[in-house]
Amino acid sequence: MTDADPRSDDAAPAEAPAPPHPWAELAPEHFRLLRLAPQPTDRSTGARPLRFVQLGRVERHAPERSLLRLSVQLPGQALRKEQNLFEVWADHRNREVRFGADSGFALEPINRGLGRFLLAQGIAWARQKWAHYKVEGGTLGVKDAPNEDIRLRRDHFLRAQGFDVEYEDSRLLKARYGAGRVSELYDDWNKDKVQLVPLLDAAAMLEQADQNLASQDNEIRKLQQRIETFRRDDTSLRFIIACLTVFAVFQAGLLIWMATH
Repeated sequence: MTDADPRSDDAAPAEAPAPPHPWAELAPEHFRLLRLAPQPTDRSTGARPLRFVQLGRVERHAPERSLLRLSVQLPGQALRKEQNLFEVWADHRNREVRFGADSGFALEPINRGLGRFLLAQGIAWARQKWAHYKVEGGTLGVKDAPNEDIRLRRDHFLRAQGFDVEYEDSRLLKARYGAGRVSELYDDWNKDKVQLVPLLDAAAMLEQADQNLASQDNEIRKLQQRIETFRRDDTSLRFIIACLTVFAVFQAGLLIWMATH
């Protein structure tokens, strides 16, 4: 009788993780300027001033699937890799479209209309060729809506684009979103909050800003010249006042000396 091989009882080695998709690290190839209109201060998100951000876009097509990736970059502000990223995947084998990246949908700045704008852009892209495709639903995590105001805003913008939002518990913690087909979704957004700025309009804005700066420089230069004139006049007046004071003191001393002698 031979001894059993001791390796026969060892657990099978774990499967190697799947390699990332070739499109996983695609960088934006086309850029547009977005204007975030100023809005009243919100009690939960704070001030909402006028801002300009950059919209990046890249898309790829293959026989099995197509991808649209949108990203929003903020001037002078570093973001995490998964922030301000929105993807649309079209599965041509199953005739299904999925909205949203695997990492979730985290936006900055929040409460500025960016979420609905990005979703509308993705819907418009999908409707061009695959309006008859089914929509892949998904779950809505609790971390995406840490308070009641954010949850209500999230549900509102999803329903405004044609998605159904259903809760699976009475505490409104577990929810799912979905829709029938891509043709049932809406590709509009609140244009009072987010506007695409054409290239010529952006150039005109820069020219106008440069002219305003030049005009302000001229006004500042004139004001500085007037201030310098006032300073010289002030120095002359101070000198004259000092001389008159000395003369008045001398006269008073002279009168006192004459009166006493």
